[in-house]
Amino acid sequence: MKCNQKILTATIVAIVAFPSILSAKELSDTVSNGDQGEERNVMLNASDATKPREIQIGLPSEDVNVYENGLPAVYSSAIHQLARHWRSDASLGNVGLMNPMESAIKTGNIAYSVDSYSNFGQKDFKAIINYRTNTFGWQNFDFNVSGSIADKWLYTASIYQNFDPGYFKIRFTDFSDRTQIYHAGVTRLLNRGRICLLYKFSKSNALGSMINNAPFIYVGDGSVLEIPGFALGTTSYAPIGGEFEYMDVLDGKMKKGRWGDFTDNYAHDITAHFDYAFDNDYKLDINAKYMIAPKADYCDFGGSSIYETSASDNLYKEGESTPYVGLAEGRRTWLHSGKVCNALLTSELSKSFGLHKLRLGLNEWYYHLDYNSSSFQWTGTVSAYPDILVKHLPDGSTQQFYGFNELSPEYTKGYENKLALYLTDNWQVTPKFNLYFGGRLEYYRMCADQIPYGRYSGFHIGDTHTYTNADGTENTVVIAPHKVLKNKLNYAATVQGIYNFNRHFGVTADATVATRYPRINEYAGTGPTEEQYKRVTIPLIRGGITYKNNWMDLTSMVTYIAKSNNIDQQNVTKPGTTQSKTTLLIYSIKTLGWTTSAEIHPFKGFNLHALLTLQKPTYNNYYIKSPFEGVPDLNANGNIVKEIPQVLVELDPSYQLNEKLRFWLSFRYFGKTYANLTNALFFNGRWETFGGINWNVNRNLELGCTVVNFLNQKGASGTINGAELLSKEESGKYKNYYMSGSYLRPFTVEFSVTIKF
Repeated sequence: MKCNQKILTATIVAIVAFPSILSAKELSDTVSNGDQGEERNVMLNASDATKPREIQIGLPSEDVNVYENGLPAVYSSAIHQLARHWRSDASLGNVGLMNPMESAIKTGNIAYSVDSYSNFGQKDFKAIINYRTNTFGWQNFDFNVSGSIADKWLYTASIYQNFDPGYFKIRFTDFSDRTQIYHAGVTRLLNRGRICLLYKFSKSNALGSMINNAPFIYVGDGSVLEIPGFALGTTSYAPIGGEFEYMDVLDGKMKKGRWGDFTDNYAHDITAHFDYAFDNDYKLDINAKYMIAPKADYCDFGGSSIYETSASDNLYKEGESTPYVGLAEGRRTWLHSGKVCNALLTSELSKSFGLHKLRLGLNEWYYHLDYNSSSFQWTGTVSAYPDILVKHLPDGSTQQFYGFNELSPEYTKGYENKLALYLTDNWQVTPKFNLYFGGRLEYYRMCADQIPYGRYSGFHIGDTHTYTNADGTENTVVIAPHKVLKNKLNYAATVQGIYNFNRHFGVTADATVATRYPRINEYAGTGPTEEQYKRVTIPLIRGGITYKNNWMDLTSMVTYIAKSNNIDQQNVTKPGTTQSKTTLLIYSIKTLGWTTSAEIHPFKGFNLHALLTLQKPTYNNYYIKSPFEGVPDLNANGNIVKEIPQVLVELDPSYQLNEKLRFWLSFRYFGKTYANLTNALFFNGRWETFGGINWNVNRNLELGCTVVNFLNQKGASGTINGAELLSKEESGKYKNYYMSGSYLRPFTVEFSVTIKF
């Protein structure tokens, strides 16, 4: 749950997680009737081939929002990450999008969410086999078989296997992502419904941010250059391997480990589904799931500042007697270990009464978490497969790893429970006017262990430490967890009106608000104090016009969205050094935007989805008291939110040549984005591009070819390590400066085969 990784994930690889001011057309289409929206290239992700893409919306993502059979695929991805337990594979009968108004009422999160449903089986035997590979040696296959066992009994079974070596050779393991997922289920058909029981097992080892950072030269004008001998995207900035040393935050014992040993994940879940249509036109849906992940581990890498070493730094490559002179970077590592279980139940009763379509729903969601992380630091060469340098100390000893648990080690154990009741009504007031509204009331109970003390080198549970107060007095404490118990009420409400003047023109407006209190994972760090424990409120207001004729469907909307009391744990670095501190931040964000979305089909076979968004996401009440001498405090009020562009464009043309052959392209432009909190550094706009051919050879065979990043852009993205507090006045010093950060997937060609019978 390290902050830098959460922000990186939120910006370039996370799941669709907040209401989009990008897809107004899709949202207006789906909100009015409460149905799921269409899937629009949701699995085209320019940063990760295994996850749905995030739609940029002007606010940082909070968490994963992917639902499977009406329930969260994982309750929270802060520890048990979504891609370790869910993939868009042959086990799914349908994958769509849930709009933010529906999500706010049904789940409590204002979110543009992936909504997936399992293939429960059918009476006729069916099988589907998918195989994918790419030019870097990726091997991926999944298959599903389903049919009937006997009269009124159905079955389904699936296997998913992913062997991804990544885009460069990883010396300490064979794969950047090795994931296995197995499904099996039975269904009993009823006269007016069905009862289904599904079992799912997942096992995943993925390296994530261990291999996703790279060094580059920041030119100073928003562009970057590759370091000679280091190709962005296809060169490893992770060590070759070897053993490292760390301090266990639970007991303070020094332990040894190896890179790649802290990425194990496995989980079991059992899902029950029941749906039934009664004689009086009532329909009841019940979904329940119990999931346990006894091991939910992952490893994070981070960086600080790149600098030129000299002989006086006394840094040596291991086994060498001559001091290392050259570029080096202070590197950070976090070892996360979690155990997760949850029991989830959602039931929904629906019925139409004349012009009204009513739904009454109930959520009972329980989540238990046992989590800790340990951190350490090291200094590495700025090179492919960097060496971990050894520091020779004045007393004659040596040090290769240091700063144990100084930077945001975390711990929490406890549970949270959500009991909620919701109601919606879709009212066709007149043939021209539709009114949709709903409300949700949620009782929220959280009980968590929190360690509310500042971190320092050597921090661990059971240690005794003396802190200096602001008035100069000292306070000696034993580092131990403190129990936090909260009982609160959260709520959500939404209303939308759509009025069509005629068959061409219409207007639409909606307003949604959702609230929540800090979640259990936000107590893993120092957590909010009693004075800082405040309600998080997210309002969304939109309004615009629609136009439709026989060749175009257009929506243009203005959107306002905000979030108050956002909690963030930020690691900040003293500019130009490797000195870092962890600070807890609570601030607000607001975004005003305008978007126009159109579906255009001027002639048979051709379709174009086009979208333009202009937005201004800004910080409010964002203040960091500098922990470093000589570095001024940071007041980021009014600054543009880092990593979020102000201009976005999507162009998705496709052409159906005949019933068998389809050509398609996808262009996404992300405008200038700021790479640090002060808006001193930025990245120029970039294009993310995809293209492909789909050929339905016959009813049993489909072939496909997809090209990722066909413009071969080799740009950096996200934030720049070590630049959090860099002022605009100092930005001139960072021209042609060596830095590190994240990057786009390289040019890749992927091939797919689907066999159905």
